[in-house]
Amino acid sequence: MPDPVSEQIAALKDYDWAIREDAAKVLGVLKDSRAVVPLISLLRDADRAVRQSAIHALIAIGESSVPALSGYLDDGSLQVQEAVSEILSAVGDVRAFDSLVKALTSGDWIVRMHAAKALGRIADPRAVPSLVPLLQDKVKAVREEVAGALATIGTASIPSLVQALSHTEWLVRLHAVEALGKLKSGEAVEPLLFALFNDHDSAVREDIVRALGEIGHAQAVDYLFRVVKEPGLRPLVVEALGKIKDERAVPVLQEIVLGKSRPEISRTVAGCGDEWNEEMLTMGVAVRALGMIRDDGTIPTLVAALRNTVTRAEAAVALTKFGPTVIPSLLPLLAREPDENIRYHVKETLTAVGWRPGRV
Repeated sequence: MPDPVSEQIAALKDYDWAIREDAAKVLGVLKDSRAVVPLISLLRDADRAVRQSAIHALIAIGESSVPALSGYLDDGSLQVQEAVSEILSAVGDVRAFDSLVKALTSGDWIVRMHAAKALGRIADPRAVPSLVPLLQDKVKAVREEVAGALATIGTASIPSLVQALSHTEWLVRLHAVEALGKLKSGEAVEPLLFALFNDHDSAVREDIVRALGEIGHAQAVDYLFRVVKEPGLRPLVVEALGKIKDERAVPVLQEIVLGKSRPEISRTVAGCGDEWNEEMLTMGVAVRALGMIRDDGTIPTLVAALRNTVTRAEAAVALTKFGPTVIPSLLPLLAREPDENIRYHVKETLTAVGWRPGRV
């Protein structure tokens, strides 16, 4: 009886690239470990489509391919190294751990990037000391994968990431902050707050505020109040307060929505013309934040925000977060409001929360 795996392995050597490509695809469907070594040989194929089919087939075969693949991470061909690292990043098998750690020092950024991603999937804390130095890699894609890997590894990364917050290179601090934000651990709040008030780089401080919002710990609220009027940070702080969802932020957010307690200086928003400034942007963000917190006492403020062209669209969306509770507050506006644009947004909101004409 014919053996389909053997037949397709033989077809991998055909002179016709289309036949080689199809054979690799079929072997990916069959997922037989006998095809691993023959498919690896196709990673050197002159035709890109054939190489890609071999990559996808080896990913499909999965764990069975790992022992053979690991030895090719230091192959003499960068093309092979890149392909193997891509496969291993998709499979994420701990048996490749040592080879992947070594690959982090590769001169090829694609290999470093895939190696970091693979180590993130494996999530072995032993990788942390080797990953942290790559937070200052010259290639952004590598830095991002490293930050993601450290976040995936979890709390074991926190001591190294906290230490990186005091690194002399701002990019290292920036990506350490991002990783800590993705971790969403309360342990990171105090070190991040210290960095917020001591770091002199605006990009790092902006990312600290974002990270505090992602973590969502109430410990940060009082400290965020202290920088809420700072140009550049203001809209980010307001957004973070919304994500934290602490009711202490409600009065502050309401004042912003209503145009009170404005900072003395409000910068023009780049790309939006001279008429749009940071405070106008912040008002819209504050409306969204109130929608996230969903304190029923803020419904009148959000209804009032429908009258302001700066906040109208955001207010309509935020009100939908409260569900049918907003109907009694919106129906009078629908009945008496002469402005068709406001009426349109009121109708949209009412429809979104389940109201229909003739039904209370």
